Amino acid sequence: MTQIQLSDDKEQWIEELTGEFLLFGLLGKLLYENPEQSLLTQLVDDDVFADAPFAASQDSVQEGLALLQQWAQAFRADAAGTTLDLKADYTRLFVGTIQLPLSPWESVYYNEERLLFQESTTDVRRWYRRFGLQAINLRKEPDDHIGLELAFMAHLAQHALVELSFDDQSAFHEVLERQREFSQRHLLLWAPLWCTQMVEYAQTPFYRGLALLLRGALDELAQLLGIPLPEGPVV
Repeated sequence: MTQIQLSDDKEQWIEELTGEFLLFGLLGKLLYENPEQSLLTQLVDDDVFADAPFAASQDSVQEGLALLQQWAQAFRADAAGTTLDLKADYTRLFVGTIQLPLSPWESVYYNEERLLFQESTTDVRRWYRRFGLQAINLRKEPDDHIGLELAFMAHLAQHALVELSFDDQSAFHEVLERQREFSQRHLLLWAPLWCTQMVEYAQTPFYRGLALLLRGALDELAQLLGIPLPEGPVV
């Protein structure tokens, strides 16, 4: 990526990185946890899916927002029933994935036996530690869960914003390079394929919408960091 002068592009980068921090942080949380009705109520009351803070011009993002607005309308009509549907879909997609081709863990996408805790897992753990982080359930569940990797990307975006606030161009570019490297070595290698599978196998507009939202955000991220978007590994 061509080096930029902060005096020329600082405001644009603040806007992009703030949006990235907000969207990847939200998606990381929603894809990692089986959401409780209280959280879902807050999302609907705040009309969180009225727009996207990052990658709003991407077609996939607009498709995802439309599905999420459809889900929000159903939630307003029957919050309890809609929440039960989401919990069942979450369990099927994120817990009972043995019978499905998709998995929320990166390592599954690199071996035919669909094994967890492989080399990708330990490398992701090293990346977290490099920035003073660790997985919530360290050694009890793989570190390379889609939700955790997205939360890490949000953390890197926030880190870059801090360096921008200090006008430290060298440190800013260093964080961007680390974000680019992690994306190339991990997130962008498997998450686009995961999004495609989620759209196909999810049974609720909520999870199909999140998958489309993420796919558009990944396209935007690749463009922002100046890297080609891989097709993804073959399961």
